[in-house]
Amino acid sequence: MPRPHREGRLSAAGTFVRRNFEPLVLSVQVLVDLAVIWLACWLGWTLRESLAGERGPDFAHYREVFLLTAAVTLVSFHATGMYSPLKSLLNIEEFKSVAKSTLTSFLIVHALLLLLRTATGLPEHGIYRLLIPLHNFVNIEITDERGVWQFSRMGVLLAFVMIGLLTTTSRFCSFKVIQWLHRHGIGNRNVLIFGTGDTARRLQKKFVLVPTLGLNLLGFVSARRDEVGSRIDRFEVLGVAEELEFLIRRHKISEVFVAIPEADERELMSLIETLEREDVVYHIVPRFHHIFSHRVRIETLDSIPLVTRPDRKPSFLQSTAKRTLDLFVALTALAFAAPLFIATAILIRRESPGPVFFRQKRVGKDGAQFEMLKFRTMHVEQGGDAPKPKSPHDPRLTAIGRWLRRYSLDELPQLINVLTGEMSIVGPRPEMAFIVERYGPLERERLRVKPGLTGLWQISYARGEAIHENMEYDIYYIEHQSFLLDVVIIALTGFAVVKGTGAY
Repeated sequence: MPRPHREGRLSAAGTFVRRNFEPLVLSVQVLVDLAVIWLACWLGWTLRESLAGERGPDFAHYREVFLLTAAVTLVSFHATGMYSPLKSLLNIEEFKSVAKSTLTSFLIVHALLLLLRTATGLPEHGIYRLLIPLHNFVNIEITDERGVWQFSRMGVLLAFVMIGLLTTTSRFCSFKVIQWLHRHGIGNRNVLIFGTGDTARRLQKKFVLVPTLGLNLLGFVSARRDEVGSRIDRFEVLGVAEELEFLIRRHKISEVFVAIPEADERELMSLIETLEREDVVYHIVPRFHHIFSHRVRIETLDSIPLVTRPDRKPSFLQSTAKRTLDLFVALTALAFAAPLFIATAILIRRESPGPVFFRQKRVGKDGAQFEMLKFRTMHVEQGGDAPKPKSPHDPRLTAIGRWLRRYSLDELPQLINVLTGEMSIVGPRPEMAFIVERYGPLERERLRVKPGLTGLWQISYARGEAIHENMEYDIYYIEHQSFLLDVVIIALTGFAVVKGTGAY
């Protein structure tokens, strides 16, 4: 009879993991980060020894400094939200946080080391009285009796460089592991969507498209009895509002997404009361949810909340930094890709008659039209404004065109558009004029910035879908654009190109 006993223990362990998945993951993540930081410090010390060409102090001599580094870095990780269970779009904010927290930690540690440099033999008056307890607590001897630093500042700098690189790699691997766990049903939370309208259907598509959210959608709850039993895609409408408590208990629901922005206040408050009584987490799509797709600021006038838009114009420094990044990336890429340009041009001309470049009018910033360049990937008589190929077997594609599209190399000539200032490296994809003419107020937000060669949508799960059905990626970028975000997107685009996840 020992087998059932063992299965019972495994079942109990599985139940514990399922109920405490997020705290367990966060705890493991902290331990992994600590190990990565310590490894990075060791690698920084090793690299410094190799570059210096001479034997310096042993690694043990740096122990207190690197312990201080680990403590400050972990606190900085927490302060920038890297241990929050809520993940941003494509986890893009996490990669930004790694860079920001690493730089912040370096500045703090370096400042502490400078303060502690003269801690030995400090006079017991003035500001020095504040430094003595700090020195005694940290217990790091920065200098010897002659005032000479006892460790290499270059070693500390290299340690922080390695912290940034290794933490980014570690977080990317963690993301993939969590993605694999969620795909196999481990750590998923059972959820319901209350509503069956357009907003509810958009939510359902996101849940299916992004399994890394860890949401196991079981079905919908409708306000109409006649919809019960029908299906939205492959998910069933399980019941109506009056049956919500029964459905939550029966299906062990952890979270409910309320997607009825058109509901009146009394109906919504009654629903919230039910959800709070059942002690489940709930998320509500607000009535004016399109407003909240932009960056907003919540203010109060006494007890009255007010929603307002912050200043949307990028500063001169932001604009200069973005343009500098565009020129640097474009010139570097063109210099390294020059042989590829020449070889591609020869292959295109040899395979089929016609020009090397495909030229098409597109709409850029503020509605200005420009001529966008691409390598020609289709036979000349079958190109134009026809719908783009969605399969490598499309007969309009040439052999070299299939390969170029797979690795997104057909977009390389747009680096010339970047140099002329018509496009940016990162931004929304430029659309054709007849599509822009049908834009509503939300879609016209895309015209606030220069179109880009790459962007959030291009590296997202929704790359195979139409741009106009995934407008939130462009809006997110426009509202959160920064130099660091551009660098992260460029890096992730490089991974996507190497993997060959281009679109046909």
